[in-house]
Amino acid sequence: MSEVGKFTQLANQWWDKQGPFATLHEINPLRLNWIEENVVRYMGTGLTGKTVLDVGCGGGILTESMARRGSDATGVDLGIENLQAATVHAEQGGLTDRLRYKHIAIEQLAAEQPESYDVVTCMEMLEHVPDPSQIVQACFDLLKPGGVCVLSTINRNPKSYLFAIIGAEYVLGLLDRGTHDYAKFITPAELDKMAITAGFNRQDLIGLHYNPITKRYWLAQNVDVNYMMAVVKPTE
Repeated sequence: MSEVGKFTQLANQWWDKQGPFATLHEINPLRLNWIEENVVRYMGTGLTGKTVLDVGCGGGILTESMARRGSDATGVDLGIENLQAATVHAEQGGLTDRLRYKHIAIEQLAAEQPESYDVVTCMEMLEHVPDPSQIVQACFDLLKPGGVCVLSTINRNPKSYLFAIIGAEYVLGLLDRGTHDYAKFITPAELDKMAITAGFNRQDLIGLHYNPITKRYWLAQNVDVNYMMAVVKPTE
């Protein structure tokens, strides 16, 4: 809950594109497009018409953008203030017919609604929880057979410590100090093992990169720091 508190304290600033969550707004188009590319690749069509679950949705930046792509989207989070900020913004945008938020632990939701979603996303959350493998397992349980799950987190190595903590939190001020705990970072091999143990087939892996001089974000094969992984639930 202390990790949840880091973000709920800033709940009223989620939708300020120049505020503490500016980085999430800037990388959101890259993440959204990569998610949809994988949905198309493994399910044949894009987000339109899909039931989507965004785990650890925060203020709903990604959740709302997936709803705007035509999905029926649900966001879950343990931060009540985050969900309030997300709900207000969805109401202002006229999206409540295909977008809703729930205050519930993902493990509980998986027990109550197994195999209910076509797509599950869990972005920038696994490095903030006590047992990320439980979250990955819950994501698997919530997906329909053939469904796509996209996970994102931060690699654990000297470069990621330098970029994600020293650079992002202390030098550039992209994130508040104390946002991340290096010991909780997860290597791609570790995440891959969690996914396979849960029952997934891994399909794709991509790195997210940032140039502080040009202020440009892009995706590339190098996964030394921030990365996303797409996995698929087998149909049998």
